[in-house]
Amino acid sequence: MIAVVTGAGRGIGRAISVALATRGCDIALLGRTLESLATAAQDVVAAGRTALAVPCDVANAKEVEDAAARVNVELGVPNVVVTNAGVVHRAPVVAMSEEEWDEVIDVNLKGTFLVTRAFLPRMLDLRRGRFVAIGSISSTIGTARQSAYSAAKWGTVGFVKSLAEELRGTGLQAMCVMPGSVDTDMLKGSGFAPAMKPEDVARTVAFLALDAPDAMNASSVEVFGP
Repeated sequence: MIAVVTGAGRGIGRAISVALATRGCDIALLGRTLESLATAAQDVVAAGRTALAVPCDVANAKEVEDAAARVNVELGVPNVVVTNAGVVHRAPVVAMSEEEWDEVIDVNLKGTFLVTRAFLPRMLDLRRGRFVAIGSISSTIGTARQSAYSAAKWGTVGFVKSLAEELRGTGLQAMCVMPGSVDTDMLKGSGFAPAMKPEDVARTVAFLALDAPDAMNASSVEVFGP
């Protein structure tokens, strides 16, 4: 089994990479910073699996296509693609810059599209595989000072549900996990206390990626904490 995880260098992405490795997957770790990817790759290797660290900005179409080509050659066509990479800028709408807005939308939403598009053709050829996108509790609510992030995460759910309809009958499925407040660096400054650890989200992702019935295609699974 081969899995791709974006934003794999830290937080939820790192936990997902380890969780999938312990379930028998070799992992392609995609992210912006090679140093953090290399550290996460060590955790995958410690779990007894092969790790391939691939520096990649998921908002850059060429970098994503190049990363996908490398993964397909060096590891093989993935069985699982987890689009987890994300950023947040918190500011009132009146004060948010266009650059901040664009970065949040580009990484969280456009990145999910670009990564999915890059890996989809070969997975369709093999008629098997799953895409699991990481949404958020912000996919379900609006939050002051977080308009761009909420817009991106609402959009992620819409993208996944549309993709799932296109995948019916192909042997592939698309699903979404929507975490609440998780103890990661991204939560800092949000005003919300952590209700979960990254590993809680990772176990849910592993279930959808490897164990869930095909009938869960198009599902959006809420993980808001105990």
